Amino acid sequence: MAKEFDYIAHFEDKLDGIRKEGRYRRFANLERIAGRFPKAIYRPDNGAEREVTIWCSNDYLGMGQHPVVRKAAHEALDNSGAGAGGTRNISGTTRYHVQLEDSLADLHQKEAGLVFSSGYVANEGALGTLGKLLPNCVIFSDALNHASMIHGMRDSGAEKKIFRHNDLEHLEELLRTVDIDRPKIIAFESVYSMDGDIAPIKEICDLADQYNALTYLDEVHGVGIYGPRGGGVAEERGLMHRIDIIEGTFGKAYGCMGGFITGPMALVDAVRSFASSFIFTTSLPPAVLAAAHAAVEHLKISDIERSRMRRNVKLFKDRLEVADLPYLRGESHIVPLVVGEPNCCREISELLMMEHNIYVQPINYPTVPKGTERLRLTATAAHSEQDINTMADILQHLWETHHALIRAVA
Repeated sequence: MAKEFDYIAHFEDKLDGIRKEGRYRRFANLERIAGRFPKAIYRPDNGAEREVTIWCSNDYLGMGQHPVVRKAAHEALDNSGAGAGGTRNISGTTRYHVQLEDSLADLHQKEAGLVFSSGYVANEGALGTLGKLLPNCVIFSDALNHASMIHGMRDSGAEKKIFRHNDLEHLEELLRTVDIDRPKIIAFESVYSMDGDIAPIKEICDLADQYNALTYLDEVHGVGIYGPRGGGVAEERGLMHRIDIIEGTFGKAYGCMGGFITGPMALVDAVRSFASSFIFTTSLPPAVLAAAHAAVEHLKISDIERSRMRRNVKLFKDRLEVADLPYLRGESHIVPLVVGEPNCCREISELLMMEHNIYVQPINYPTVPKGTERLRLTATAAHSEQDINTMADILQHLWETHHALIRAVA
């Protein structure tokens, strides 16, 4: 008699495999402290809770703690309750959705905006729908595009051509292979979060014009931070009008939750009408939407938070430069410190937490290629100068004392 398949053993074997490779992910039990970000309470499985400093947060400007944002969330909760009550189509569209989508259209100077439950879902839904609706569409995708964009392109069923990261010559070489009249989308990001570099947006727009392609720009790590009103890198460079669809999130610089797209009314309405991940998802609750709206509106007029972050990022990069630490020197606010081996990366992360009360999550494969494992560091607007100098001193000490352990990839 054939032996029955052991389901539990099969999955345990799979988990053992990623443990041996140093890729098994452990979640840190953290409780953010209102008004004291980047401080948080860490509650380990064994041991006493203690206060730590977070150095890998996407809440780049500390807006998740901002009094204006918290006040808006409280008021919406008190006025409308906890949930939205349904999908957008079935009783789940509220005034909070409408005012936020109007605010986003104004932010990017587009005809329309559309809110999703997350940035991931926005990319998956928008790219999946646009690629599916355009006849015989081909999508040109940067090699380092986010998993959510890849998911959407795959779901669309459209032909996909991948160009080398930020390589304009390779992009044009691929564009030349497709008939000028065939529908095309060039999908790329403004800030690439694992390397900290920025796309050549103007030059990509030039190619899009030349080869009759739509442009789809992921600004999740750009909105709120770049541009005079927080419109993103495209706004900072005076290029928003040349981008057809801009995608963003409230989960990073705006300190909240959710995602969105902005663009021409017909394109946005098509996504609203055909994207399954939008149609069949319970809509975001009033408190989240009100908080996001408050953050977007505040950052349209306030540069205080952006200025603090720019100052802190410069100070941190200057300190790493003096210490000759192997960070990737991109243009953006993101500082990837390359370790180059997964177990070493995890060990450095554990040393920071256990000995210095600093929380940084190691970034390993498949998020980044093998051999480029790293600590993705973010000096936010909320970090103090003391926080930055302390972190730089500790990293320099760890580098000097554990140099034999770490295989740096400059």
